[in-house]
Amino acid sequence: MARVLIIDDNDTMREGMAVTLKKQGHEVAAFRSGAEGIAAYQKRRFDMVVTDLRMEPVDGIEVVRRVRSHDSEAVMMVVTAHGTIETAVQAMQEGACDFITKPFPPEVLRAKVEKGLELSATRRQVQKLSAHVEALSQDAVRAAGSMVGESEPVQKLLSMVRKAAVSDATVLIQGESGTGKELVARMIHEVSPRREGPFVVVHCAALAETLLESELFGHERGAFTGAVRRKLGRFELADHGTLLLDEIGEISPSIQTKLLRVLQEKELQRVGGEETLKVDVRVLSATHRDLKAEVASGRFREDLYYRLHIVPLVIPPLRERPEDIGMLARHFIAKHGPKVNPKVKGLSDDALLALGRYAWPGNVRELENAIEQALVFAEGEQLTEQELPAFLHGPQARAAHAQGALPIPHGDRPLPDILEDLERQLIERAYEKAGGVKTETARLLGIKTSALYYKLEKYGFIQKGEGGQTS
Repeated sequence: MARVLIIDDNDTMREGMAVTLKKQGHEVAAFRSGAEGIAAYQKRRFDMVVTDLRMEPVDGIEVVRRVRSHDSEAVMMVVTAHGTIETAVQAMQEGACDFITKPFPPEVLRAKVEKGLELSATRRQVQKLSAHVEALSQDAVRAAGSMVGESEPVQKLLSMVRKAAVSDATVLIQGESGTGKELVARMIHEVSPRREGPFVVVHCAALAETLLESELFGHERGAFTGAVRRKLGRFELADHGTLLLDEIGEISPSIQTKLLRVLQEKELQRVGGEETLKVDVRVLSATHRDLKAEVASGRFREDLYYRLHIVPLVIPPLRERPEDIGMLARHFIAKHGPKVNPKVKGLSDDALLALGRYAWPGNVRELENAIEQALVFAEGEQLTEQELPAFLHGPQARAAHAQGALPIPHGDRPLPDILEDLERQLIERAYEKAGGVKTETARLLGIKTSALYYKLEKYGFIQKGEGGQTS
């Protein structure tokens, strides 16, 4: 049984349509003016509206317009005694799905109403499915560990991720080191129709050319020295799933050529093999390089660039979303605190200010590393400025950060290694200045003696078990 709204200022016509549709088993509400019918629909949704065209002062065209503005999925049919092409076209343009010309027999009304109700049911089902898919997409983004932040750049990026995920197009994720390119790739996979398939990552910069070719495409036994058995490549392992090519800008011209063929033909050959294998893989790629500039310099194939660049996503660096720093810091306290220092529950205002003053060249990864280090030294329930890594506090640090200077050169080394070296150097200098006296070293560093023992053991200044000594 469906709910049908009838609007007609002719009493005989209105009552006749109502009787016909009630006999068909439908629930019918009938009104003699357009204003009454509109008000009724705004109070309760109907599955279909049948309205007369010529009424005063609110005619059928206005009824269609206002009901559709209230409910874009409303199914409307116009009844008119003036069945011209012009009125039919106008009714359709305003959103009516059909029209019927007076006079008409009951069976024609029943047939047209049934057709309209089928359309109504379809529209409602699509509406429900769309809402369900959107909810699933948002849940999947959260389940994949979506980017922490409420800033406009992050929200814009997440919106683009949801839109990109539903297609099967290749996506190029660009961003500085430490911004979370692999995280975004995982989010795309988790929201996509391929989420039940594998998610496979290849770190292109970490492998030599010959090893990378084998990793990507696999090899046959005996293909080269050391190939004692057949190996499936990452493309095969990612079949019916998603493959992330991380740091795609580092691959050689030879690999670029072979990769282009796979993207174009959806097929490959293992190294040393002759069999052509079909693969069904969605390819995502990530890079910290400007691939367009690499193309201009001749280091990257232009045709491959356009194959990868169908959907571009750019992750904003942390310095462009400073309002997210506090939220990220608290997120990392909640993430690492239970294991490193359970008593820490938050961070102080001075610590938040210190974090906000820094430019974060290593982005979110550098911030996470700094918070994890600070948790080791924290004494209270809140991280303070003095418990943050040395490069984040003190007058000299503030002056350097205000000028945009980096505490140490980065080169090509991983950020955690750089930060560990800095920490080790600071402890070594303080230890030498204190003449090897641990309590004095801890005082110079401004940390607890117990935290100092942990660091001295970590960096090999003392042997494990010497922590009970106070010299």
